[in-house]
Amino acid sequence: MPLSEHEQQLLAQLEKQLHQEDPRFASTMQPEPTRGRGSKRNVVLGVVIAVVGLGIVLAGVATNLIILGVLGFVVMGVGVYVAIIPAKGEPAGSSPSGPKKSGSPKSSSSFLQNLEEKWDQRNQGGGK
Repeated sequence: MPLSEHEQQLLAQLEKQLHQEDPRFASTMQPEPTRGRGSKRNVVLGVVIAVVGLGIVLAGVATNLIILGVLGFVVMGVGVYVAIIPAKGEPAGSSPSGPKKSGSPKSSSSFLQNLEEKWDQRNQGGGK
């Protein structure tokens, strides 16, 4: 179930507040976007290299040449590595999540008080 626009705005405000109050904790909670994800070009190239490596492994098994199987395994590993490295133009810490929203600056205490009031209203049955 997708979040409503109001809920998305509240979530964005909470994230912004977390980054302001404790940036170290916020950075540890943020997933690393480039780990395990490369550019489309790198992924396709890596998959092709890995498939070639698999073919070399199968050829090594068919001919009973251990060195050929080991070489194929190494080629498969190189293919996986190529598939997960970030693109050249993309910095390692960049986030592909899109543009950041900047709201009007509020003090964090009034924001928290506002959330607490809404929570109390919901618990007392006075809210939506």
